[in-house]
Amino acid sequence: MSSERLYRAFDIPLERIDELPFGAIVVDDVGTILAYNEYETKLSHLERERVLGKNFFRDVAPCTAVQAFEGRMRTFLRSNDRVSETFDYFFAFAHGATNVAITFLRLPEKGQTLIAVERVDSVAEYRYADADS
Repeated sequence: MSSERLYRAFDIPLERIDELPFGAIVVDDVGTILAYNEYETKLSHLERERVLGKNFFRDVAPCTAVQAFEGRMRTFLRSNDRVSETFDYFFAFAHGATNVAITFLRLPEKGQTLIAVERVDSVAEYRYADADS
């Protein structure tokens, strides 16, 4: 996912987050969910009302409370040289496992991070698509 596309996503008011063509979770610096779009609701099978205000890593997606996800985000937030980071992840949802591409986009002026989630059929497909952009 291109950084430009993500920045445009952050330019829209949170009331329009459902218009985004990918899963969008906006968290503060400790992981509290501030916004959660409809795409992510359908992917995760978790209703927005159930997750808003909860800690993403502890209360909503405990499978992400590992070095490969939460640790990576903490390292990303401590770095000052990158505004985004993309990596592959395997979400183990209760309703089935899914390969996804995760992108963190930092907005330090707001104290927020966008966690963008794009479902991919395979990690190889994602890497191939990313190489073309």
